[in-house]
Amino acid sequence: MITLLRGGAYYVGGRLIADDEAGKTFSREAGRKGTITYSILAAHNSGDEQNLNITFDALASHDITYVGIIQTARASGMERFPIPYVLTNCHNTLCAVGGTINGDDHVFALSAAKKYGGIYVPPHLAVIHSYNREMMAGCGKMILGSDSHTRYGALGTLAVGEGGGELAKQLVGRTYDIPYPEVTAVCLTGSPRHGVGPQDVALTIIAAVFKNGYVKNKVMEFIGDGIANLPVDFRNGIDVMTTETTCWSSIWKTDDAVKEYLAAHKRGGDYRALNPAEGAYYDGAILVDLSTIEPSIAMPFHPSNVYTIRELKENAADILAKTGVNLREKLRGGELYVDQGIIAGCSGGTFNNLMAAADILAGKSTGDGVFSLSVYPDSQPVFAELVKNGAIAKLMDAGVIVRSAFCGPCFGAGDTPANGEFSIRHTTRNFPNREGSKPGEGQIASVALMDARSIAATAAAGGRLTAAGDADRYDPRPKYFFDRTIYDKRVYDGTGKPDGKTELVFAPNIKDWPAMPELTENLLIRIVSYITDSVTTTDELIPSGETSSYRSNPLALAEFTLSRRDPEYVGRAKAVKALEHGRRGGGTIPAELAALYAKIKTIPGCSAVTPEQAGIGSAIYANKPGDGSAREQAASCQRVLGAQANFALEYATKRYRSNLINWGILPFLVKDSAAFKNGDWLFVPEVRKALLGKAGTIPAYVIGGSITAIPLSLGILTDSERKILADGCLINYYRKV
Repeated sequence: MITLLRGGAYYVGGRLIADDEAGKTFSREAGRKGTITYSILAAHNSGDEQNLNITFDALASHDITYVGIIQTARASGMERFPIPYVLTNCHNTLCAVGGTINGDDHVFALSAAKKYGGIYVPPHLAVIHSYNREMMAGCGKMILGSDSHTRYGALGTLAVGEGGGELAKQLVGRTYDIPYPEVTAVCLTGSPRHGVGPQDVALTIIAAVFKNGYVKNKVMEFIGDGIANLPVDFRNGIDVMTTETTCWSSIWKTDDAVKEYLAAHKRGGDYRALNPAEGAYYDGAILVDLSTIEPSIAMPFHPSNVYTIRELKENAADILAKTGVNLREKLRGGELYVDQGIIAGCSGGTFNNLMAAADILAGKSTGDGVFSLSVYPDSQPVFAELVKNGAIAKLMDAGVIVRSAFCGPCFGAGDTPANGEFSIRHTTRNFPNREGSKPGEGQIASVALMDARSIAATAAAGGRLTAAGDADRYDPRPKYFFDRTIYDKRVYDGTGKPDGKTELVFAPNIKDWPAMPELTENLLIRIVSYITDSVTTTDELIPSGETSSYRSNPLALAEFTLSRRDPEYVGRAKAVKALEHGRRGGGTIPAELAALYAKIKTIPGCSAVTPEQAGIGSAIYANKPGDGSAREQAASCQRVLGAQANFALEYATKRYRSNLINWGILPFLVKDSAAFKNGDWLFVPEVRKALLGKAGTIPAYVIGGSITAIPLSLGILTDSERKILADGCLINYYRKV
């Protein structure tokens, strides 16, 4: 059972006391300084207590993001990596499409690690978050990664997933600036029943907090005596999924189990006890009784669309009808059958999960029908230990396909199902448009999230959906031995040893960022995509999967922007960009623009506005854009196509809004989604003045048959963010300072 406290709470005597029950005994102000979160943030902050300027201990990127980050940092004046920077190759690992371009990126990364002093992890050796757990995370540290699932809280590290612009700031010696976040306690009590794994706990928490925004942009701080009943791998599996709650970061109290984990990884010196102080104050609290959690499943198409497996089996027809795709054909004889199982990545491919799956499948068979099961150990050291202790043999003997460390199944580039198939996965996400789905071309696959234990139980049943339980015996605490020499022999570690004489190795697909214009005094904006879904994911803004091959080529990648959600977007955006190009060139003004300027001159105070004073750009509207991935390309691709703004009722995540800002796209907020429609033109007079002058409300005008005034706002912006927007993007900003 999960309970959400609707007010604050104090940590007293090892338990939480609701704010309204504590009376005046405790102080909120003093209590906020008693959280684990406060102690870590204070140690990394050079700003004041309310407006943080954070310097991280390390950075991490993978091969979908690192080229763009390094290119941005180079253009901004970077000469060396000032802190450890891990470059993993776990997304474009297979180098399967696009000719040589994925391998070219890997060669570029190795040359960058040598030139600037970084850490290069070759393909197939480890997925990004597993390597950082094993080699980088430590108690009291902070790590910034260009992947949304950058979460190492169970190891005492406050880790944050952000767009590449925020990493570029760190690489040029600047800080990560954020208002002090609220902190929500997650109090774990009890012990999980047999058959329940970390994904079950994670999904149950996500279901309780995602839709109501209970932890949006907050820190989730895990406390409670139930933590002691969870192996560290189990904690890591819960922790990495906190991203799907839309929280900003996570942190856990630490204990001897964490001490043993770090010692096993030859990093015992990175341990220290982290505990909240007596009287620590939390802005909210999530009470989780682990003993009540059941094996669960997140149905298509979001990790918050959660049911217990028992509930799904009892009400399969009704629940399947709600998914929006035809899955009722998967019901046979009253049972629900799936076509594929995957256990992979930083959430599923851990030692503990694969040991459990191996024990459940020992002596059994996945069958020779449609159903298949693949597992991806999350690192070579884990893979090696599973070979040594016989777990891999158990899995293979049961018919399981064993693969290498690869993040593909999490974002749609590995084990893509056939059209119409239903896949159950212990991975991080099941968003629409992943896993090969192309609805516009009649192709769709449905993915549900489940724990490795229930996936193994389903595999043992030949694909009949089955919850793991008491009949599925496994050792919940298998012994793990870490062999660091596997990394020592293959990972290039140039931390603190940059060699400026090394030449970066470029290739045809690695392109510099195109020039971005500064913000003009006035803006004329055309809405070229209007999305009314309750939430718009970054996968819909820029598809994952095969597009990842073009992440080092901004112009080529931009062609895929909104391609699976609004295929007409790119053409419309390019048409608006052509108008801006013509305006800057000083050529003949098209009749359409001349008519718009004539109407603009009728707006009070705008009679003297000329084309030279009003930049032209495109924009999208979405109710709540940016849920999901941290990849900056969701914003940069819009900018490459000439975007000047986004309009939204709210932004789903801080990281997407930060990406917009770093690429010079104004993150406007509107109160009325019906104030304009797709194709409308909006004029925003003196927008630059309003931005730099910190205006709370910015007037804008919808220009149609008549002119309608609407209020806009930009939300909270730091001084540097205002300057970045005014300069047109982060690169321009750093060229000026």
